Order: sequence, then C-alpha cells, then structure tokens
Amino acid sequence: MHDVKSERRREPQLHRRRYWCCSFATPPLSPENPGLSRSRSLSSSCSKKTQLPFSNSPQTQKTPFARRILSPGRVSPISEHPVVAHTTPKSHPIPKSPVPLPPPPADSEGNLGVYDTRLNLKGKNGGSLVLELSSEVLAANSAVFAELIADYRKNVSGLCRVEVPDVENLIVFRETMELMFEEDIQKKLVKIGVFRAIDILEASVGIKFSRCISACLQYLEAVPWTEEEEEKMRELFNGLKIDDPKTKDIRDRFCSPSGPVDSQPALTKQLLLSITTCRDATAGNELKSLVKGLLCKSSVYEKESPDVNKEDMYAVCESCLKSLSSMLEETSDSNVGQKLDKKEKEKPLLERISKQVDNINWLVDILLDHQLAEEFVHLWANQEGLLKLHKNASPMVKYELSRVSAVLFIAIGTRRLHCPTETRLRLLQAWFRPMLSDFGWLQRRKKGLDMKALEEAMGQALLTLPLKEQYSLFMEWFHCFSKHGNECPNLSKSFQIWWRRSFLRGSETMAVESR
Repeated sequence: MHDVKSERRREPQLHRRRYWCCSFATPPLSPENPGLSRSRSLSSSCSKKTQLPFSNSPQTQKTPFARRILSPGRVSPISEHPVVAHTTPKSHPIPKSPVPLPPPPADSEGNLGVYDTRLNLKGKNGGSLVLELSSEVLAANSAVFAELIADYRKNVSGLCRVEVPDVENLIVFRETMELMFEEDIQKKLVKIGVFRAIDILEASVGIKFSRCISACLQYLEAVPWTEEEEEKMRELFNGLKIDDPKTKDIRDRFCSPSGPVDSQPALTKQLLLSITTCRDATAGNELKSLVKGLLCKSSVYEKESPDVNKEDMYAVCESCLKSLSSMLEETSDSNVGQKLDKKEKEKPLLERISKQVDNINWLVDILLDHQLAEEFVHLWANQEGLLKLHKNASPMVKYELSRVSAVLFIAIGTRRLHCPTETRLRLLQAWFRPMLSDFGWLQRRKKGLDMKALEEAMGQALLTLPLKEQYSLFMEWFHCFSKHGNECPNLSKSFQIWWRRSFLRGSETMAVESR
C-alpha cells in the first residue's frame, strides 16, 4: 500500500512535464472519464460564423488498432493494456491566452495535471483521433479553442472535452496541434515540405492558429513551388480569406498584376519579332520551339491564353518577307558573280536567306495550327517581286523560296489548309513552275521536308482546281518530267485521276446527258 501511495504522489509531477498526448480511438471509460455525454462539440460550441475548413488532402491509411502514437507526452492507451511513453518536451515560452481562463478544476484526487483538455476528432470519412492537451497552450495559440474552453468551464467542472466533427485529414490536424508546442514553427515546416505546409496552413486558418498561419505564409512565400504545389496553393487562396499582409506577396506569384506587364497579344508580338531577328541560330531554334509550344492549340496553357492576334502575326510575316526581298536584291546586284565566287561573302548571305525562310515557315506553322493561314496563301501568291528575283537568282537561292511553297502545298494537299478556289489557283499559277525547276535541289537539301509527302500533296492540290485549269498545269508537269526525270516531282497517280475524270467519266456523263 505504501508503494501505491508513493506512486500516486509522484504521478502529478510527471503530468507537469507532459504537454500533450493522442490516440486513434474513443478514450476508455474511467473514473476520470465517465463518458462523453458532457463533451463539448466544436461545431455546436462555436458561433455560426465560425467554420473549420480543414485540409483537403487525401485521407491517409488508418492506424492499426493496436498502434501507439509516440508524442511529446504520454500516449493514451488504445488496447486494454495501456503503454505510457515518457518524454521531456523542449522548454520554450508559452504565449498567454487571449481569453482569461479560470484555473483547471481538480479531479477526485485533487490534481488534473497539465492534460486538462481532451479533443475528440471525428474524421469525415470515418475514423477518430483523441488528443489530450494543455488548455493553457490551446487557448494561447487558438482563438477558437480559447473561447470554447472558457465557455465550457463556466458550466462544467472536470476534464474539458471538445469534439471536432468532419475533419478532412486527421493526421494533418494532429500535426497542426503539434506545432503549438514548437518554439520555431518555420524550422519544422522546412522538414515537412511545401505540400504538407499548405495543408497545415488550411487547418490553422480553421482554428485561428495565428502563429502558425504567419509561419506558413512566410515559409511558402520564400520557397519555389512545383506546378502541382502552385495549383494547390491557388485553390486554397481562392477558397479562403487570410488576413495577413504576406498573402499579397504569395498571390502576386500566380496572379497577373494589372499595369506594368504587357498584355498577352502585345507580348506575343514582341517575342515573335525577337525570334525572327535573332542572330544566333542555336538560340533561335530553341526559342522557336519554346514559343510554338506555348502558342500551339494542344498547349497545357491554352485554356488560360487567348488565340494569337491575327494582325500581329501577319505584321511579323510581312516584315520577314520584306527582309527576304532585300536579301534577294543583293544577289541580283551587278557584282553578284564576284560575291558568289568568294565563300566568305557567299556563305553569310545564303545563311541569312535560309534563316529568313525558316522564320517564315515557322510562322506559317503557327498560323496553320490556329487556322489563320488562308490569308498567307493569298499573300505568298501575290509576291510579284520575289517571283521576278527568283528567275535571276542562283539555284541555291531559288530553292529556298520553293521551301515556302512546299509547306503551303503540303498543307493544302493534306487538308490542313482550306482556302477558296481563286486563292489556290493563284498560288499554283505563281509557284508551281518554280517548284518544278527547284525540285532537284529540294531533294538534295531537304531541310526537314518529306519529299514523298510533297509529291503526293502537289498532285492532290492540282486536283482541287477546275478540270480546265488542271489540264494546263498537268501538261506542263508531263513535259518537265519527260525531260528531267527524277529531278522533277512524280505526279503520275494524280495525272491518272485527272485523265479518268477528264475523259472516261466525262464521256460517260455526256452520254447520260444526251439520253
């Protein structure tokens, strides 16, 4: 008996060193805990305007029934045989409660210890978690709990019981409560990471844990985010109103401010002009891939970005065509023979012409993706100046122009580009003959062109014209192919279709009409 009494005398001292404890079950009945009939429910105790939106993270696996949760204080038993773990918490100053609290009532033995408040957390998807904590620490850190505890002790003596229903994530709530016993919360958040810190911020806002809210905002603003973390942050800030100056700095990272930043169309035009005037070929190709990926219809940013501005796109196209014309005029200079004989002068000019053609084809590809290339067909078909320069230019320069025509022929022949009959006819009348003469050079220097696809598309494009117009162009191809063979595109399949439509089926139609 003497040993039992001495153990009881030492027990309150142990309680004074403990700060909190928890268990995944409804607390067992005891003289201290006659039942939860007098428990204070958080949802019913709070005023109607007080809501507790807890973390929206997926519920983790339930803890097995026999598992003990080690914590900075003793562990509440889950099985019939309680296991007590003693730890010495770090010493740190505990802030004073915003609501004056009466002294905790004593139990039947005259001392309740530090653990004078029991939180019974009910998971939204099932499960429960019981935390036993100090009312002084709770009230000092959470304005919601301070009010509930003070109100409870006005009417009920003994252990203060608070029930928290519909908790989205029990583990996050427990981790949030643990941070009440941390002197430097931000150091703990560094170990936890951004994704979980967002969950803790949400739970802290629900219980008005201001010290943790401030630490979370300071930490989240100072670190980079992944796209997944940014999306989660955006959802949180759209759903909650957090009264803290630091929220502006965070919002400014994913919300476009008004004023100093240019609008998307104006910025797009600047980017296009910068790329088409870029001198470094490697950097230019990298930037083309980047911008095209941002502007293409399949981009992940499409839902947030409007379509490209048609006028701006064509302004850049005309700038490139004007620059190309001036370069071709250099080749038609009276000293062109001397220039082309000197490699150190020839190479830069040819490179500049090739680069400008690459720019034009890149812009056309963007226009095709947005179904805005119809006007470019009309623009290219009416380049009288370029057609005249093409006649007098060297074969190495000529075929660069036909690379642009090749892209348009392939787009029409593969049904990617739709334009009126007049526009298609004008394009083929202007650039079909130059294509026949440049086809051999295109085969030798493809630069990404699929020659089989080009041959097929040229024939299909011709077949979209009226039969009368097809006749003159197919006959011109026939004579060219008979003289130059493989140096000319092979349009035999399309020629057969034209022949069948013009004579065999045509005669059948005339016979039917005569009847």
